[in-house]
Amino acid sequence: MKHMVIGGILASSMMVTAAQAEDTISAVHAFPQTLIYTQSFLKFVDKVNEAGKGVVKIEVRGGPEAIGMFQQPDAVRDGIVDMVYTPGSFYGGALPEKDALVASNLTAVEARANGGIEMIDQIHQAKMGVKYLGWFDSGVCYNLWTRNAPEFDANGNLKVEGLKLRGNAVYNAFFNEYLGAQVIDLPTTEVYSALERGVVDATGWTQIGLIDLKWNEFLNYRIEPCFFSTDLGVIVNLEKWNSLSDDAKKVLEDVAIAHEAESVAELKGKRDADFAALDAAGMKVVTLEGDAKANYLKAAREKTWGRMKGLMAASPAGDGQYDALIGKFYDPARDQ
Repeated sequence: MKHMVIGGILASSMMVTAAQAEDTISAVHAFPQTLIYTQSFLKFVDKVNEAGKGVVKIEVRGGPEAIGMFQQPDAVRDGIVDMVYTPGSFYGGALPEKDALVASNLTAVEARANGGIEMIDQIHQAKMGVKYLGWFDSGVCYNLWTRNAPEFDANGNLKVEGLKLRGNAVYNAFFNEYLGAQVIDLPTTEVYSALERGVVDATGWTQIGLIDLKWNEFLNYRIEPCFFSTDLGVIVNLEKWNSLSDDAKKVLEDVAIAHEAESVAELKGKRDADFAALDAAGMKVVTLEGDAKANYLKAAREKTWGRMKGLMAASPAGDGQYDALIGKFYDPARDQ
């Protein structure tokens, strides 16, 4: 009888241990490890692994050297990897609603509070079969950076004739339709060599990270004002997400929400430090004024919204959520 009791206790313990087995999530990141945004994601991973000991663990497989940066969203959707940290623009063909984040003038903290993150999560689940866990590193906007002094027309508008401007999916509606630029599409990993060889002499990029990428070796001018917002987020394969324990989901969600806020504050400090270092090294700042400035900012926003609405309208789900998305991610009073 004693042996039966002990055997029952051991069996029960084994069942409890099995029930509480640690969930493991495989992950990749879009950009090289040296970039500030990737470092932010890796901090998030460390926070999850610390808070989730015995419950959930993220195992990072690498960056674009593991899975190509533009293939990563499909890899998550298809379950090849469980999680990716990537710009929404890298899967904009499948989910044009991500442009609401690109043209946003709010931070993730504000969009989380007003229901915007929940809305974009539901769209991700319905259209891509992925969970949108969090919008990280928000509150950072983009500038145009050039090798040579920018030129302006008689009305103070930026002239782009002859400019070899690097583009990508984030900027091209604005660059092509408003600026009238003929862009050269290049992934981030190829821009340094393109600048070095003179293939391009200007690019859009965020306020942060130019030094990390060493593009400041070739770029000498920053054009203000800045425009757009970073749209970097974490998506998780929905089947994998649904298989996680409730405790694992809570750890991931709690840490993601906290990291959304912490990354906003941290990157503002990084931006200020980068700008100071660039200024000290001789970076010159050129600022659009008056109507030229207002039209530039309006075009960046509205050309991007126009792209979003057109692509939404062409999809089976239609553009019925367009106005609601704009309302969740844009505050017109902030641009006054």
